Amino acid sequence: MHSSLFQQLVEIDGALFEGFLVLFFALLLARLAPLPREMQPLIWFAHLAKQLAAKVNRPERGANQQTTAGFLAMLLLVFPFWAIITFLLELAAFPWFFEFLVLYLCLTDSAFSQVADEIAKALKRQDNASAKKLLQPWVVRDTESLSEVGITKATIEKLATAPIYGTAATIFFFALAGAPMVLAVRMLKQLEISWPPIQPQYQYFSRSVNALSTVLLAIPAWLWSLSIAMQGGPTSFSKLFTLPKNHPGVRGYVMSVNMVASILQIELGGPQKLAGQRVEIAKVVYGPQPHFDAIAPAVQLTSRASGIWFGFITLLPILWAGLRYLQSL
Repeated sequence: MHSSLFQQLVEIDGALFEGFLVLFFALLLARLAPLPREMQPLIWFAHLAKQLAAKVNRPERGANQQTTAGFLAMLLLVFPFWAIITFLLELAAFPWFFEFLVLYLCLTDSAFSQVADEIAKALKRQDNASAKKLLQPWVVRDTESLSEVGITKATIEKLATAPIYGTAATIFFFALAGAPMVLAVRMLKQLEISWPPIQPQYQYFSRSVNALSTVLLAIPAWLWSLSIAMQGGPTSFSKLFTLPKNHPGVRGYVMSVNMVASILQIELGGPQKLAGQRVEIAKVVYGPQPHFDAIAPAVQLTSRASGIWFGFITLLPILWAGLRYLQSL
């Protein structure tokens, strides 16, 4: 009976369990042994996106011209790289290895919780300069003029939002359509980060990539907020269906930031400076302004939420094997 069960699991469900193993080890390695940021291909891709935008984005032109230029730039950057990598995945003798590599590289921001711990330690020493240096590569906003409160807010907001396009999107889209879909969504998100829509010079240029990224990440963003809400009690669940006032659009990151601020009873959001320009963003106020001692609870909150996703990936194949076992009795 046991041999027939094992044979059934291998022959019928082999591809399913292979996918679970690939995803499991990609999540684990991204968390425990992240690739140094300067060696990450997505960071190189972001530099290329900024260089292209510097050549083709002309804020003095009309809105439609800027939008068209941004759309064509998006296609030029995403499609060739995506098509080549997808073609290699199809031809590979061991596609599971390349799928693992793609997922691992798409989970690069999973290591930010470790950086957040270092930022908290630097702020505790009143070493704001080191904290800003640690934070700068991970955020779009300027960090030079940030106070302790500003550094803390930026750190917590990054903790709240990075898993949307990291852990949540990777698991969701890998289950839905495999590694090529994960890669496409992650590349689009990297373009959105490189051309932040809240920055005036990219307001129209990034409209296409921002709209596409927002639509694609809507479900992963809601599911990620759900995993945070599970730790905040009944009142947190109501915030899954409402957003703070004065925030434009239905944006997944606003929901996550709102959820974290509510559970930690702190203030998040507020004006940001991007490329020397001040951008007004509404605050999310549930308590006092946060200081460095609020970072550790935020790390714990988001780590537990990631643990829920990791536990789901671990438990689901076990349950499936259990069902196969019961079926074989």
